[in-house]
Amino acid sequence: MMKQIRMATALVAGTMLLAACGSSDMKGFKQTDEGLYYRFEQQCKDSVQVQEGDVLVGEMTIRLDSTVLRTNAGRTERLMPAIPMYDGVLHEGILMMHKGDRATFAVEADSMAKFMQPNQMPPMYEQGKGMKFYYEINLQDIVTKEEFAEEQANYEQEMEKAREQEPELIAAYVKDHGIKAQPNAKGLYVIVNKKGNGQAVAVGREVTISYTGRLLDGTVFDSSNEADCAAAGMQCHEPLKYVVGQMGLIPGWEEGVMGQPEGTKLQLIIPSAMGYGSQGAPTIPPYSTLVFDIEILSVK
Repeated sequence: MMKQIRMATALVAGTMLLAACGSSDMKGFKQTDEGLYYRFEQQCKDSVQVQEGDVLVGEMTIRLDSTVLRTNAGRTERLMPAIPMYDGVLHEGILMMHKGDRATFAVEADSMAKFMQPNQMPPMYEQGKGMKFYYEINLQDIVTKEEFAEEQANYEQEMEKAREQEPELIAAYVKDHGIKAQPNAKGLYVIVNKKGNGQAVAVGREVTISYTGRLLDGTVFDSSNEADCAAAGMQCHEPLKYVVGQMGLIPGWEEGVMGQPEGTKLQLIIPSAMGYGSQGAPTIPPYSTLVFDIEILSVK
C-alpha cells in the first residue's frame, strides 16, 4: 500500500513540469491552455469553490489508460492540498472544482515521463503509444487553508503534550507492574523472565522470535502469539525470522535482544525515541512507548 501511495504522489507531483502541448480533440474532454484535459461529470457551481491552499476531501482514482494505479473509491479520504508545487498542471483543474463536483482530468503520459525517473513510471507504460494518466476526482468536502492551519496548530500542541507526558506514563507503568529492572542510559528496559542457554543473538546470525507488541494501555498492535491475537481479535503473524543487522528494526528491539541466548523469554519497554518517535506508525500513535513480550525461539 505504501508503494502505491508513493507512486500516486509521484504521478500527481510529476504533472507540474508539463508544457502546454498536445491535441485538444479527446472526445468528451476540453483542454486548458496548460495542456490539461478535463471533463466534469457533475458540477455544483453554487457550492464552495476550491481555493489556493485548501485540502481536497473525497475519492480519487488514478489510472494509466484502463489500469488502476491507486484508488480510494468508496472510502472518503483527504486527497491532496491545492498547492501548485504539489499538483502541478493538475492544479489548474483542481481550482475549477466546487464541493460536490465529480471530474476527470487527463495528462499525456509521454509528456510526464520526460520529467520523471524511469522507476517512477508504471511498468505497463509504453512510450509513443499515446497513453494518458487519468485522475477521477469526486470532491465531497473541502478543508480550508485556515481550518487546516488550525488543525496543524492543535495537532502540534497535542504532540508536545504527548512528548512531555511519556516519562510519567512509563514511570506509572513500571510502578503498577512491579518492575524492578532499571532502564539503560537510553531509557530502554530489558526484563528477562527466563534465561535461555543456547547460542546468543549476534550480528550475522539468523534468529526466529515470537512476539507480542502492546501500547502502555494494553492495546495489542502486532503479535505472533495465537492466544494474544485471539484476545485482541486480530490477525496473527508468523514469528519474526531475520538475519541480525540485515533488517531495519526499531533500535529498541535491536538493542534489547542483542546478546540474549536462544530460549530466552523477556519483556522490552521501549521509549518512543527508540521506537517510532514523533512519526508513529499506522497503528501506533506518535510518542508511544512500546511493550514487547518476546521469546527467542532459535539462533543459528
